[in-house]
Amino acid sequence: MPRKKRQFRKPAQADPIYNSELLNHFINKILKKGKKVKAQGIVYGAIKLIDGKGAKPGIEVFQQAVEKCRPLVEVKPRRVGGATLQIPVEVESRRGINLSMEWIVDAAKKRAGKSMIEKIAYEMIDAVSETGSAFKKKSDVHRMAEANKSYSHYRW
Repeated sequence: MPRKKRQFRKPAQADPIYNSELLNHFINKILKKGKKVKAQGIVYGAIKLIDGKGAKPGIEVFQQAVEKCRPLVEVKPRRVGGATLQIPVEVESRRGINLSMEWIVDAAKKRAGKSMIEKIAYEMIDAVSETGSAFKKKSDVHRMAEANKSYSHYRW
């Protein structure tokens, strides 16, 4: 008999303009101090900027950027006989999307530029073309998992 009640996830809400749950999740990643309207302005401004720049629609570029930066494997530390080994583990889809969005936001914050709208827009464009910092972070994680593949039998 379980001691606690099972926790259920609230159904994800879609954003008002593009009707996308993924985009609403991204807006919440940018959110600071509860200023959601400001976060929405930043994300929608970035999507409009992408619309003006390229041939593809901005929302499509956003979805491709999140998908291209999504890791498939990551390493988790585990103590085995006094040593801490980095063990490669497959990433669940929800966590992969979450990591991807975090990496895009972090890379945009570190990027040199005028406004956050431009930084996020250019980071998404770079992620789609597989050149940005967020995509580099994904490839670093994959490379580390590949290097530690010999420890995969310690997976739990």
